[in-house]
Amino acid sequence: MTISQRANRQPYFAEELPPLADKLPWFALQVRACAEARVADHLEGKGYEWFLPMCKTRKRWSDRVKERQVPLFPGYLFCRFDPQNRLPILMTPGVIQIVGYNRLPVPIDEFEINAIQTSVASGVSTEPWPFLAVGDRVRIDSGPLQGLKGILVKFRGCHRVILSVSLLQRSVAVEIDSAFVTSLISTDSPCFGRPSAHSKPL
Repeated sequence: MTISQRANRQPYFAEELPPLADKLPWFALQVRACAEARVADHLEGKGYEWFLPMCKTRKRWSDRVKERQVPLFPGYLFCRFDPQNRLPILMTPGVIQIVGYNRLPVPIDEFEINAIQTSVASGVSTEPWPFLAVGDRVRIDSGPLQGLKGILVKFRGCHRVILSVSLLQRSVAVEIDSAFVTSLISTDSPCFGRPSAHSKPL
């Protein structure tokens, strides 16, 4: 299966998982370069639910421009699992480490994962973006991303909302019409807070 075909698949839910498996937290896995899809295959074979967000990129060749699907967070993918039973994850070929603090796995905020899943599923243009911890926070009031909160920036004449994964210190930019967003007075949104410390792989 090519990485483009994988991009069209939904996150995997294994039938053999126990009923409460979908309540397990999400964790970020640091993986070897260009091994994201292979690691996802291994995790699927072990019955884990994974999430590998993809985006389109255009690469210019000598005679043409080719569009292809690439990971939105190169070198990382997300997986639900019990942190008390993480050895099968660490033994998965291609997995380097589980991202966390002080050698302990730290779960990814569910709101942040939901925001990335919603933006990818909506089909709107997304791309990697430098992580932003502070800025003017907005809420999207209409369209396929309605209800999401993020940081509004302007880039090359277009308005974009920045959705962040605090633990990874990574963000993605979602192109949006500025008429669809409303400024938030409060800056203590549960979705995109500043991390208390720099994350370090375990």
